[in-house]
Amino acid sequence: MRGIQITNKLSALLKDSMSYIRRNRDIFWAFIWSAGFMTLLLWNFLFLNSSAFSLVYKAFGNSLFSAFAVITFSTLLGFGFTYLSYFSRVSGNKYLGLGTQFFINLIKSIPQILGILAGYIYANYLIIRDMTPGSLPVLVLLSFSISLFVFPEIYDLMQERIKYFERKDFVNAMLCCGINRYRIIFLDVLLVNSRFHLFHKIISIFGITIFLQCSVDFIISVGLSTDISAANLPVTLGSLLAKMDSKQDVLAVSNIWTDPFYIFELFFVHLQGISIAFLIVFTLFSIYKISNGFFSRKDLF
Repeated sequence: MRGIQITNKLSALLKDSMSYIRRNRDIFWAFIWSAGFMTLLLWNFLFLNSSAFSLVYKAFGNSLFSAFAVITFSTLLGFGFTYLSYFSRVSGNKYLGLGTQFFINLIKSIPQILGILAGYIYANYLIIRDMTPGSLPVLVLLSFSISLFVFPEIYDLMQERIKYFERKDFVNAMLCCGINRYRIIFLDVLLVNSRFHLFHKIISIFGITIFLQCSVDFIISVGLSTDISAANLPVTLGSLLAKMDSKQDVLAVSNIWTDPFYIFELFFVHLQGISIAFLIVFTLFSIYKISNGFFSRKDLF
């Protein structure tokens, strides 16, 4: 009897969990992405040779690390420049305010691809001259170069949220209560009342990072010069997809137009390139769905 009760409770818990996942599209797509990744991991473990298997998932791990590092740097830079902007406005230091806004506008005026490419070139310069202790510092440097050109999105969001609450009685009422101005702005306004907006932006930046990283890796792979090469940089999904064997695997998809049964060979003979392409496209698509689902679930209109 006790075993039946435990089974019924577990069944009800599982049913409620699946119902909750289906109702919330962001959680649903996070579950789909995780399930798809685990399925691909198992398939590659069974049918992909060990060296290619380790290379694919090292590239995937490096790309994920870079994306989370970009999120961290972008958030810190966003808070830092928001503080400078707000401090200059409160203190009346117009030179600091103009300097801060000039730097933000300068960053926005530079195309993201070109700015990030400059960071990659500098990292490549350090690698060629053996000035980096390993691949981890290079990944951090590349992540910082990406965050430098995407953090204005977080900065703009914070400025919008601050102006939104300053138009209401929220800020003035707390100031009348004697609460510190900076505590109101950075704790109550940004961290408490704008946390869902910030998290939604962070989700978007995660997808943007994967896209920009793959784009720059592709540009580098076409051969800008004899000194700048993706082979000198830590392997990522973009750089691995740009390799000749991966390109050939992806181009092999065209064979199914003349031989439809060739599709079965794609998942065995050309597994490396197909896996990388699937990881990139599926991750970007899932992030897009998660971002939209989270936006709708939290009513961030």
